[in-house]
Amino acid sequence: MGCFYFFTPVNAQNWDIDLLNKINPENPNAPFWINTTKSVYPISAGVPLSLLAAGYIKKDKQLQYKGWEALGSIAINSVVTLGLKYTINRERPYEKYSFIYPYDRTDMSKSFPSGHTSTAFATATTLTLEFKKWYVAVPAYAWAASVGYSRMYLGEHYPTDVIAGAAVGAGSALLSHWATQKLFHKK
Repeated sequence: MGCFYFFTPVNAQNWDIDLLNKINPENPNAPFWINTTKSVYPISAGVPLSLLAAGYIKKDKQLQYKGWEALGSIAINSVVTLGLKYTINRERPYEKYSFIYPYDRTDMSKSFPSGHTSTAFATATTLTLEFKKWYVAVPAYAWAASVGYSRMYLGEHYPTDVIAGAAVGAGSALLSHWATQKLFHKK
């Protein structure tokens, strides 16, 4: 009985850069995608701060709890994302490929995972866990997915950076949700 092995030489990065090349235009200057990228940090900081402020002003323990959970999600996400960026040390696609056109060459941080995407998914997942309504989940995840796409459109990240960012962000929110439940003994 014979065994047949078929080997196809495959560069694991080929699909990654090929997809990015299809998404990234020669002049990535669409205001929608630029503003989507720029919305991440104000929205992701505003969510926990708004929940905490409203919770303490109204003396509403549930809103305070949700605010701390959202803040924890962002904190966990930041630590994990930065740790991975410096551990993996992947250069930005425009640093390696001359046919990738970045919107902004001033960001000198590393590429993997996408910090914008991880932060957006941490925020979206926290909102979905705390406000279990479709009209919260759908726009939150649509925004987070748009952030991921914007990072590729603007030539800042590979698709795998964005996928990993989404996983890190969602995982950070789930970890914060679990830890906050344990800490505050929420039933």
